[in-house]
Amino acid sequence: MSLADKVLAVNNDLPIRTDKPVHSGKVRSVYWLTEADSARLIKEKGYPVAADAPLAVMVISDRMSAFDCIWKGENGLRGVPGKGAALNAVANHWFKLFKEQGLADSHILDIPHPAVWIVQKARPVMIEAIARQYITGSMWRAYSTGEREFCGIQLPDGLQKDQKLPELLITPSTKGILKGIPGVPEADDVNITRNNIEENFAAFNFNCAGDIDRYETLLKEGFDVISSALEKLDQVFVDTKFEFGYVTDAEGNEKLIYMDEVGTPDSSRIWDGAEYRNGKVVENSKEGFRQALLNHFPDPDILLNKDRMDERSALARDNELPESMLMDVSNTYVGIAEKIIGAKLVISDNPKAEIVQVLRDQYGLID
Repeated sequence: MSLADKVLAVNNDLPIRTDKPVHSGKVRSVYWLTEADSARLIKEKGYPVAADAPLAVMVISDRMSAFDCIWKGENGLRGVPGKGAALNAVANHWFKLFKEQGLADSHILDIPHPAVWIVQKARPVMIEAIARQYITGSMWRAYSTGEREFCGIQLPDGLQKDQKLPELLITPSTKGILKGIPGVPEADDVNITRNNIEENFAAFNFNCAGDIDRYETLLKEGFDVISSALEKLDQVFVDTKFEFGYVTDAEGNEKLIYMDEVGTPDSSRIWDGAEYRNGKVVENSKEGFRQALLNHFPDPDILLNKDRMDERSALARDNELPESMLMDVSNTYVGIAEKIIGAKLVISDNPKAEIVQVLRDQYGLID
């Protein structure tokens, strides 16, 4: 079997029983189960949710997304070997640790396969909840041009690139395009202030203003749990993005939970601790691939400038990256995942066939 055949590049064509369209995102596809199958599984598996809670099967892919585009490689490589399994393994590890330490629940109810979650439907808070412990990335780019206010937070003069910040900063942005919010542009991924959220909490899908404090607490607690665990592995947790949503539990109470993924190389920057102490940044996350792309193409502004999105899409569509670039990503993701989970990562030779078999035999979701 070739390397390309082991990659799960297409994940929205599985024969999972559903009566709704399959939602396919950049990396994951979501299959909403029928009411009958949701109710059956809740009863059979004893999931701690309301008896009529909508459930979904979420299947991760090995696709490589960066700069809002999906990238491909030569020799038919349409993703990164082991990437999906690495992301899920890392997120599973952190969600388990959160639960053990008394933090909020996640949307995950079951893990039938390394590439699959069974989740309950959540009503998302329309915020990309970003926490930063170091000044780098977009914050540094803004700071280096003279900006001293970022998401409503005043930054002191004299900060150096990649240095640790005096405190953990929460720098939220919009999730999706939100309309009719004063002072917030109608575009995806726009930086916002805490004041924006407080004055328009319902527009961001919060139940009440008090839940703003709750989400910030959960973000900080989650960051601290992951940061402490990574520190023991001599890894630096630089910054991260969490997402939150509301679900109804078995008693009918609505509660705020973690959703999507947490602490993964896709959603976070992670630096090697020893190299950082020696004055060098070595990325153990997607940022390494982003930097490789910026160096690979002659005009990096295409990747950084949102006004050049058509050109950027054409770059991703018309270019096959060297296989070595995608294998570097594979080695980074699998390496950091194995470090975090403390075990060898299980990577399937034929993930699609395995998923079909387990969902048919153990969950009755495939005819």
